[in-house]
Amino acid sequence: MYFESRSQAGAKLADQVLEKYRYENCAVVALGEGGVLVGEQIAVKLHCVLMMLLSEEIDIPGEGLSFGAVSQSGQFTYNSQFSDGEINEYTGEFHGYLEEKKREAHQRINRLLGDGGIIDKRLLKDRTVILASDGLGDNLSPLDVALSFLKSVRIDKLVIAVPFCGIAAVDRLHMTVDEMHILDVKENFMGTNHYYDDNTLPSKEETVKKINQVILNWQ
Repeated sequence: MYFESRSQAGAKLADQVLEKYRYENCAVVALGEGGVLVGEQIAVKLHCVLMMLLSEEIDIPGEGLSFGAVSQSGQFTYNSQFSDGEINEYTGEFHGYLEEKKREAHQRINRLLGDGGIIDKRLLKDRTVILASDGLGDNLSPLDVALSFLKSVRIDKLVIAVPFCGIAAVDRLHMTVDEMHILDVKENFMGTNHYYDDNTLPSKEETVKKINQVILNWQ
């Protein structure tokens, strides 16, 4: 399954969750700017708030692998695909480098938070939280960060809404969320951009504007 855009994929997911959650106490949490384009369609249909969880990935030097990610709370979440032994090995070998990258990432996130419109834990309490992503493949760090972030929030239910997932992502979701809405499962995940004709993502300013103005577009 392919999509013209992330907004089109989000509209399809919105139709899928509308009947069940139209009158429920929900909040949509987007994973990244692409997730905002998907989640915006869901939030508009459900008449609920839209937020984005800021995070920044830290890669292992020279290997092109995500070691984990820093969330806006400053917490670092390891990539769940690594074993404890692998985490200890990489931490020992690259300790100074990784710690410096964590500090830099947190500083950048703090600068972005000054614009507002990102996420407020108080607006998640006791709600059904719908995580919206534009695609989950081999790199599950954004999902891991979201799950770690939400551990400190008392929510009613955790739902995932994503146009397509790789096999590893689906296996992880089965263990961590209460309900899944996935339009297509890819056996050989080719990268998120591969499945969209239009890969234009909003700027930081445009993303914040979408989040803050979603109520104006409720249908």
